[in-house]
This record gives sequence, structure tokens and C-alpha cells, in this order.
Amino acid sequence: MASHIIDFVTLGGSFGTHEMREVWSEESRIAKHVAIEVALAKVQGELGVIPKAAADKIASVDASKIDIKEVAAGIAKLKHSFVSTVRALQNQCGEEGEYVHYGPTTQDIVDTGMVLQLKDSFAIVERDCKLIANILKKQAKRYQNTPMSGRTHGVQALPITFGFKLAVYLDEFVRHLQRLQAIKERVLTGNINGAVCTNAAMGEIGFEVERRTLAALGLNAPNIGWQSARDRISEYASVVALISGTLGKIGNEFYNLMRTEINEVEEPFNEGKVGSSTMPHKRNPALFEGLASLTAPILKDVSLIYGSMNMEHEREAISWRLEWLALPEINIYLSAQLQLAISLLPNIQVNADNMLKNLNLLNGLMLSERIMLELGHTVGKQTAHELVYDGAMKSHEQKRPFKDVLLENPRIKATITADKLDELLDPRKYLGGALQKVDEVIAYADKSGLL
Repeated sequence: MASHIIDFVTLGGSFGTHEMREVWSEESRIAKHVAIEVALAKVQGELGVIPKAAADKIASVDASKIDIKEVAAGIAKLKHSFVSTVRALQNQCGEEGEYVHYGPTTQDIVDTGMVLQLKDSFAIVERDCKLIANILKKQAKRYQNTPMSGRTHGVQALPITFGFKLAVYLDEFVRHLQRLQAIKERVLTGNINGAVCTNAAMGEIGFEVERRTLAALGLNAPNIGWQSARDRISEYASVVALISGTLGKIGNEFYNLMRTEINEVEEPFNEGKVGSSTMPHKRNPALFEGLASLTAPILKDVSLIYGSMNMEHEREAISWRLEWLALPEINIYLSAQLQLAISLLPNIQVNADNMLKNLNLLNGLMLSERIMLELGHTVGKQTAHELVYDGAMKSHEQKRPFKDVLLENPRIKATITADKLDELLDPRKYLGGALQKVDEVIAYADKSGLL
């Protein structure tokens, strides 16, 4: 019976994908451990560390034949997390089983197995980040010229376009892909060098065994053992936190833009989708909420993973186990966020008419900066600020059009005509470099070679 929401049949799909859950399943974990023992035995057989016949027999073991319940019973009896697995492999090999796990320590196998799981996770995360970046590139171009309110401190500031907003997200995802590229070699590094990383058990040939075994597994060999140096795992977790942070921000932003009073975007709606069990009219931002909600647990888990950096002496399990808890979760939660974004972003409903309507909510006040700068050419910037500020406050308090209030000021009326004010107060004509920046970000994304 499942006791973690990740594995709930009813709700698990909202917290992770089946694909990523399989990567971090108990069966996958054991299969990775077996793959390492097989690769190790093959290399040891080739190099004469163990008899060739034993290596061939160990290479024939089948991870699917390991009874997880028997392994669990062994762990409970032995009070050791891995010896029971070694014995299960030994049982499959008969006399040659004496050479299973010849030289490495438990953490060699468990750490390297974890990295093999990370390798699978890495491929999924990288794939999905590329998909999201390409979706954002397409959508940023599509809405490049769709004006909307730019908001600072929660209130309207200056006009932007929806494409400009999406281009900011695109640029973030290009950087996330660059980060993934930058850390890949460091993160996908195994560790097979014995109890305190000196490879004393296998002697001079030990590090050659390590190099060849890790190469067979598609992993890099370390400069020196990293059982007590967990920065690789923390670095990966840091990048996951950044990717999740962007996704959570997007979810929260669109959640807010979907508010009834703003109504500028809406998540995809399908026939039969229910927003409330008691209010039939509701079309809730449930998917945006789901996207935003998973960042917080990821950040909490990442802080746990950072705790594994505090490894005492050459190895201990107090810090190590934090990764066992948190690393599967951050990958599984992130997989749900990535898939949500992939399904949402191409199908988001954009209410361009309401974006334009909201641009005009302030009766022209959004363009106060433009009026100030135009007036500043004649009276100076500081004086212009005071004049426009006075007019803006009157417009706010008296609920009157900004243009009318401005024209009541003799100094402003003498400098800017009514027709000129109409032009200056058109938010669609004060977009700065918004359109240009969309093109530049897309060009940079294309040039990166990551998409």
C-alpha cells in the first residue's frame, strides 16, 4: 500500500511522471546495483583480478530474479543495506559467487548506482527543458506584438508585450540548458575505489579497474574518490532548484493573470473539466496551481541534499541518507512540473482584448513617464517630474482622465498639444525595445546550439 503521495494511484500523477518514478523505483535501484557488479566482474576477469570463469558467471546474473522481499528480510536481519543483495547475486552464481563484490565497498555500488539513476534523470530533464525552450521560442514570437501591462510591485508600471514576458522565460531556460551542459561531466561520475577511496583492496590495478568499469557503465572516473565529497550531488540539486524556480514562477504568474479581475490568460479547458464540487461555474487555475506548488518541496529537499555535504571523516551514513530521501523526490517533482509546462504552454488561452483593456484602466496614467520625459526636453527633467506627478495624483484621486488633468496645467498645455498628448498616451507606442528583445533572445537561443 502506497504511503507517499508520489506513489498514490489517485493523485500520484500530479506529483510526478511514471517515467521518472520508474527511474527511482526500488526495482531500478537494484538493477543499477546489479549492472555495476556485472561490469566490475567483467573488467576484473579481463584484468585477471578474479578468475575468468567467475566473471562470466557473474555476468549472467539476472536482476529480475532477485526477490525484493527476501532482500528486505536479509536487511532486517543483517542490519546492513547491501550485503543481502550481494548474497542474492552470490546465490545465482554458485561457487563462482565467491567473487561477487570483489574489492569495492557498499558505498561504491550505492553511489555509482545513484549516479546511473541520475544519468537517466538527467536525460529526461534535459529533453524536457529543450522542449519547453522550443515552445517558449514559438510562443514568444507568436505574441511578440501583443501589448499588455507590465507590472512592478503588483501594480501596473509600463507597457510590455506578452511575447516579451515569454522571452524572459525562454532566456532563463537557455541558461538552464547551459547549466545542465556545464555540470554533466562532473555529475555523471562514478566511484569504485574501496572503503576509504584508496583502492587498497585491489592494489595498483585498482584504479584501472575503476576507470574501465565506469567507462563500461557510461560514466566518468573521478580524479579521487568522492565518498566524502558530495558537491556533485548538491550541484545537480542546485540546477534542479533553478529549473523548478522558473517553472514555479511561471505557474504563479499565470495563476495571477487568470484572476477574474485581470483575465488576461486562461489555462486550457477541456469538455467535462470540473472546477468545484459545489460551484458549477468555476474554471479554476488548477494546472497553474499544480505547476507553482511543487517548487517549495523541491527547495526544501535541496536544502536536505546540501546537508550531505557535511560528511564526517572518510564516510558515514548520517549525511549520506539525506540524498536517499531527497534526490528521488526532487527529480520526481520536477518531472511533474516539466510535463505540466509542456502541456500548458502551447495551449494557454491569451485574452489579447482584455490585455489591451487593462492597459487603459488607469486613464492614461501608465504613460506618465513618457509625458515627463517629453516635457523634460523643455522644462527639465526634475521640474517635469513635479508637474506630471501633481497631475497624476489629481487623476488618481479625482478619477479623471490623465489627459484632461494635464491640459489644465498651463505650463504643460503650452508645451504639449492635445493631439500630441493623444499620441504620447497610446500604450502600444511606448514599448521601448520589447519587440527587438524578443528577436534577440530567440536568435541567441538558436545560436546556443542547445535547442
